[in-house]
Order: sequence, then structure tokens, then C-alpha cells
Amino acid sequence: MINRAPRSRSFLLSAALTRAGQALLRAESPGGRARWERKNYAGRAVGLYAGPASALGTAVAAGRVHPGAGLAVLAAGVCGAYDDVAGAGDPRRGFRAHLGALRDGEVTSGAVKLFGISAAGLVAGALMKERLLDKVLAGVVIAGAAHFVNLVDVRPGRAAAAVLALGAPGLLRNGPGGELTAAALGGATAVLPDDLAERVMIGDAGAHALGAALGAAVVACNRRAGLLAHAVAVVAAAVYGDRVSDRVRAL
Repeated sequence: MINRAPRSRSFLLSAALTRAGQALLRAESPGGRARWERKNYAGRAVGLYAGPASALGTAVAAGRVHPGAGLAVLAAGVCGAYDDVAGAGDPRRGFRAHLGALRDGEVTSGAVKLFGISAAGLVAGALMKERLLDKVLAGVVIAGAAHFVNLVDVRPGRAAAAVLALGAPGLLRNGPGGELTAAALGGATAVLPDDLAERVMIGDAGAHALGAALGAAVVACNRRAGLLAHAVAVVAAAVYGDRVSDRVRAL
């Protein structure tokens, strides 16, 4: 029998904190409203409020289920927010571009994000699993899922919709897996309407945080065989990242 109450609490907590955080950031706009505005793909001015709000709201809900999951979501959100600010205007995208710059002696914000989220994923994986190989696979899944959701964040609503679609089966699970899935879906649901309406964008902060939450849910739901399959999938998505983004952009 499926116990819906714990998942409902995780979903509602994540969604409520995300909506409240977004409203607070919009009202206060720390550092000035201009700092929170960006141009989207169509040249429209949108706010970045949803990114930090969804990162924090989802991190709190995930951390309530497992501290390692909360750490991964929060770290992914912080690293993404750093890239949103420090990397604004940088046309370089993808692992190859940032690693190439690193070889030339330049530490880009994208490289900081890459290594920061990878490290956080490995720490979370170590906390969530017991055996060494499972810990490593879990870290790859969490960091890879964070990167994947960012890859599909190329048009309004794509990233949040991907989290909802990919996470929906996890709601059938009892225990931490179902609760972590609900936390990820709560944050995604809270930002989706304004994202689709092009009033906000979730940016790297929101995309990476929601992806890390989804990855943590996958880790909680799976043993070694499932972890290995998901790790292969997210690594393949990273290798063919440009193609993934182009396909989603064409939808």
C-alpha cells in the first residue's frame, strides 16, 4: 500500500517555500532590480527570482528527507547561482569549452560550477549509499542529473517540465525515494507557470538544483543495477550535450 502523506508533505513544503521565496525576492530585489533581470531567448526581460527560490525551497524539503540530498540540492543551486552572476554574457557553453579554457589557465564560472556540483554529488552519494562503488555511481547520477536538467533549460518551461515528466514514476515509491521525488516535483510545479509565461527564468541555479533533487530521488529509489543504468544515461547526455539541447530547442 502506498502511503501518500509523507510525499504530500514534501511536495507541499517544497512548492510553498519556492513560491514564498520567489515572492520575497521579487519584492525586495537585493542589490537592485537590474541585478535580477535577464533577457531570454526572445529578447524579453525576465526575472531570475525563481532560480534561488526553487533551489532553497527544494533543498529544505529534500534535506528533511535526507541531509545528503539537501546538501546536494543546495550546493547545486549555489554553484548555478554563481554562474548566473559571474558567467552572465559568457558565450561558452558545455564541458568542452570550460575545460578548454581551464587548460589555457582560465578558471571560468562554468568550470567552478562543474567541479563544485560534481564534488557535492560525490559527497551526497557517499552519505546516501553504503558500498564504495554505489557511492561513486550515486555521485555520478546526482551530478549528471543536475547537468542534464540544465541542458534542457533552453526554452521557457522545458527544464521544469522535464523534471515533472521524469520524476512522475518516482511518486509510486514509498520511503525516501518517493519523498525526494515529491520535493523535486514540488519545486518544479511552483515555478512552471511563471516560467512558461516568460515572467521568470529559473537559470542555472534552479535548473541544477531541481536536477540534483531528481538525481537524489533516483539514488534513493535504486540499487546498483539501477544506479549503473542511470549513470550511463546521464554521462551519455553530457557527452552529447549539444545534441540534447538542440533537440529540446526544436520541440
